[in-house]
Amino acid sequence: MSTWLNIDLQDGMSPLMEQMIFFHDHTLMIIIMITVMVGYMMVSLVNNSLINRYLLEGQMVELIWTIKPALALIFIALPSLKLLYLLDEISDPSITLKSVGHQWYWSYELSDFKNLEFDSYMKSLDSDSQFRLLDVDNRVVLPYSSEIRLLTCSMDVIHSWTIPSLGIKIDALPGRLNQAGFMMSRPGIIFGQCSEICGANHSFMPIVVESISMSMFISWLKLY
Repeated sequence: MSTWLNIDLQDGMSPLMEQMIFFHDHTLMIIIMITVMVGYMMVSLVNNSLINRYLLEGQMVELIWTIKPALALIFIALPSLKLLYLLDEISDPSITLKSVGHQWYWSYELSDFKNLEFDSYMKSLDSDSQFRLLDVDNRVVLPYSSEIRLLTCSMDVIHSWTIPSLGIKIDALPGRLNQAGFMMSRPGIIFGQCSEICGANHSFMPIVVESISMSMFISWLKLY
């Protein structure tokens, strides 16, 4: 989870989020190189060290400052397109989780094994929760290293099921079923929140996913 004054991205809890972090760093390096080069040229022009007839006119100069931006865009576009297709791909999911947004809480259904349904409310401020405004009374328990299919919709207004460390953000729309896929790479507790302004208590409907092993997940299912 994130910490105070953290300006970096959260640590990735899924392979897709790790790829998005790699792409962010890759693009940032290209932007830094472009910024340094353009800044150096601007300073040099102010100092009159680059002003000559070869810079002000000539096909070679125009060819260079046309090809270089095109190459930079290609180096950004190719990994971006690959990542977009990976984010949209759902291959042979093991478990289907249905999330229904309400004002202002989430309802979950795990119907692959049996009719398991529960509501997830934020814990009150006077409870013994260690995570203020983030913990819930009923966490979503899912196994890691398993492909999860998420189906989401809303019963009233537009919500958004968002967990940054999983790299997932999907709108929950009334009258429409949206689908997304994710896979957690290690055990832990993952926090998220509704990221669509859905009303007065918009910031009080958190999302908590507990990532455990498959054997512990089966034991958890037996409790219901």
